[in-house]
Amino acid sequence: MILKLGIPKGSLETATIDLFRRAGFNITTSSRSYFPMVDDPEIECVLIRAQEMARYVENGLLDAGITGLDWVRENGAKVRPVADLVYAKQSFGKVRWVLAVPEASVFRSVQDLQGKIIATELVATTKRYLASHGVSAKVEFSWGATEVKPPELADAIVEVTETGSSLRANKLRIIDTVLESNTQFIVNNDSWEDEAKRRKIEDIAMLLEGAMAALGKVGLMLNVRREDLATVLDVLPALRNPTISTLSDEAWLAVNTILDESTVRSIIPRLKEAGAQGIVEYPLNKIVM
Repeated sequence: MILKLGIPKGSLETATIDLFRRAGFNITTSSRSYFPMVDDPEIECVLIRAQEMARYVENGLLDAGITGLDWVRENGAKVRPVADLVYAKQSFGKVRWVLAVPEASVFRSVQDLQGKIIATELVATTKRYLASHGVSAKVEFSWGATEVKPPELADAIVEVTETGSSLRANKLRIIDTVLESNTQFIVNNDSWEDEAKRRKIEDIAMLLEGAMAALGKVGLMLNVRREDLATVLDVLPALRNPTISTLSDEAWLAVNTILDESTVRSIIPRLKEAGAQGIVEYPLNKIVM
């Protein structure tokens, strides 16, 4: 059994390969090939633009792939999403396709764009959005550098953003969100019915979700005397359930827990003050619930 897996080429490529590495799959790319090597004999990888991924998965040329919900909807692809993987090019969050206009323009809502020109790469979705608001406008496909087109080449744009910084840099103002999107692991419907492929897909999805769950987390181990345990546990964040085990010296206990990496630098000194010893912080690749 060989699973043909699409890896998004372009802005999501590096983040996706890093996520697979954390999940336990080492994918090696080459500037001279669209067929990355992967250290799993049951997987064949192909680099495909995220914009096209859903079509190839729907048609069965790929068994599964990583792409955005935005491109699944844009292509109207009939595929099966098996995991939501909320990461983007720069952050671990969702992205937005927004309707934006020049800061100095008089446009304040989508209704103000009646009869105007809107440039975007997300043409079909934008047309559906306009129709849902009863607005008729000319939607032109943009091959790139969409932010520079208003006001000379277009009255408005629909563009994807994570932080909005590029739009602000080009003196554009967001007036509405057209679509919120995140990365998905999608599967061909026939491949899902194949028992061997389905099992492999479910395994990959579980490991990817485990890798996502571990992002921004670290493990913390420490030793503490029994009489100091309550004081140490009071230092740890609420809603955490650390593992507590007895050491060879029954006067001592071992505590093992998972914390947000951003909080550890302030917690470790307090743990030391509370009587903890042998404190070890370690990275996490996966958390499988």
